[in-house]
Amino acid sequence: MARTVVIAPDSFKGTIGAAAAAEALAAGWSRVRPSDDVRLMPMADGGEGTVDAFAAAVPGAHRMPVTVTGPEGTPVEASWVLLPATGEAPRGTAVVELANTSGIERLGTPPRLRPFDAHTKGFGEAIAAALAHGVSRLVLGIGSSSSTDGGAGMLTALGARFMDAAGAHIVDGARGLATVATADLSGLAPLPPHGVTVLSDVTNPLLGAGGAAAVFGPQKGAGPDDVPALDAGLARLAALVDADPDAAGAGAAGGTGFGLLAWGARLVPGSAAVAELVGLDAAVAAASVVVTGEGSYDGQSAAGKVPGHVGAIAASAGVPSALVAGRIAPDADAAGFAATASLTGLAGSGEAAMAEPARWLEAAGAQLARAFEER
Repeated sequence: MARTVVIAPDSFKGTIGAAAAAEALAAGWSRVRPSDDVRLMPMADGGEGTVDAFAAAVPGAHRMPVTVTGPEGTPVEASWVLLPATGEAPRGTAVVELANTSGIERLGTPPRLRPFDAHTKGFGEAIAAALAHGVSRLVLGIGSSSSTDGGAGMLTALGARFMDAAGAHIVDGARGLATVATADLSGLAPLPPHGVTVLSDVTNPLLGAGGAAAVFGPQKGAGPDDVPALDAGLARLAALVDADPDAAGAGAAGGTGFGLLAWGARLVPGSAAVAELVGLDAAVAAASVVVTGEGSYDGQSAAGKVPGHVGAIAASAGVPSALVAGRIAPDADAAGFAATASLTGLAGSGEAAMAEPARWLEAAGAQLARAFEER
């Protein structure tokens, strides 16, 4: 008997995006069960692949190309996605992703980490382009950042002015925060009529031991001596801007969450908001099987990450779900899934799985299709 299958993975970070992962899983599933109706609904939590996920999952979505200033100061080709008009957003919703404008992925492979110089100006330029298009609402994904500039570059692109004690514009990046003396946000572009929703999967504050510099700075090349300097720059910014540095998510994306709070945006858990916007609940309710996944499924994955959220939606609808992951950690609780597949197990090693992710995702899709064929 033919089944309806919803395939809703996150990206497998650093190896393959959510949309391509969904396609590979679907190819494997369809090889075993060609008569099944397979629906691709790639997911995201605000990081790399958010724009791709919306473009693939929402009928009528249009990709809008834009050239922006990359995190190293050179032009990069990026895009945002225009979602169709709805009653809540009569002129459409724009989805803009920090990762494809100002993200660490824009620094090469391996990335040319520049903890004091990388910035978020390009992200702001892409937001400005969406506003100029006249959209009713913005949805912003802020994962996978390359910088620790507190969102100052983004705010500058939207009309803010940050000056040093001599009245000169500060330089881009965290380096400029070390000299910032005044902040003028009066020229900021107004929010669109139906507001700005920010997708984030972290709840860190801006400053301190749990803040942007201490927790995420080392991932961006900051050494032990750099972290206090980065934190001090963020503290200078926080003293000049009317936003709460202790708010949950203020430290997301090198403090870009804080900058967006200063603009008046609302920060929300990424995977839940994406699921709502793409209509995942209704798709799952009409499905026979749901397949989800991510690069590494571990003890944290059930709390706010895409597989945990998709699995919970499936459980509420009484629909069996399956998990695919690059690796499934020993501490991971996968008991709620009817079947699992590990790319590392299929490929024989993590290195082999990461070298050919599409190949092993297709193999995983076929393995899961056979597992459900026996049910």
